[in-house]
Amino acid sequence: MSGNNTMLLDVGTGHTARRIACLRTKGGGNARPGLLWLSGFNSTMSGTKASDLAAWSKDLGFAMTRFDYSGHGQSSGRFEDGTISFWLEEANAVLEAQTTGPQILIGSSMGGWIALLMTEAVNAASPGRIAGLVLIAPAWDMTERLMWQSAPAEVRQIIEIEGVWYRPSEYSDNNYPITLQLIEDGRKHLFGDRSIDTGCPVRIIHGLADPDVPWQGSRELIDKLTTDDAHLTLIKSGGHRLSDTGHVRLLKEMVAGLMG
Repeated sequence: MSGNNTMLLDVGTGHTARRIACLRTKGGGNARPGLLWLSGFNSTMSGTKASDLAAWSKDLGFAMTRFDYSGHGQSSGRFEDGTISFWLEEANAVLEAQTTGPQILIGSSMGGWIALLMTEAVNAASPGRIAGLVLIAPAWDMTERLMWQSAPAEVRQIIEIEGVWYRPSEYSDNNYPITLQLIEDGRKHLFGDRSIDTGCPVRIIHGLADPDVPWQGSRELIDKLTTDDAHLTLIKSGGHRLSDTGHVRLLKEMVAGLMG
């Protein structure tokens, strides 16, 4: 029996307590892996790609779970209080509380970094729990590579002195905060030069015209993965979001291929 259930999941305790909104599309009882969607930085589970995938999975009887990080969408908290540690903890909590059996993680932008961090740890402890990864313009190590190292000296100075810099957004009229706390916490989770052992197949899609996360990072990521079952698909005219109908169709094909 298929249906949608929105649930609230409590993560953390005391001053770090957050209430995370989750939306789950139940599967039809088949033996295929479930899907877990991981959104990007300043994005929510109600975005075009996540919503299209949820409708598709429901039609085909696949289980799919999606959620909003703290400070995003329907979840509690302030966006500027968010860190990679918090969002990774929340993703792991959703995986544990809302899913059973093997899962395919679909990570968009920052969600790709979260997915890689999760999969290394989860599959090391429980091999096969994560059955595959589909990454959309994965922004691995983004706090260092894409925020700190690429920022002009004057911006880094503002972050160090004031603790926050408000970055203009191409997708919203509102600037969004890049905090010193986010940068410093992100350094706890950097892959840096080391290899990445996912223990599962990986599929990556990236637009050559992406202005936010350069496609060369995905080429570098392929070289860092220890698995031989890793494919990179480059879209000549694709931007960062890859939410056009054709892009989403390709994304579904990648997911279906991993599900067998």
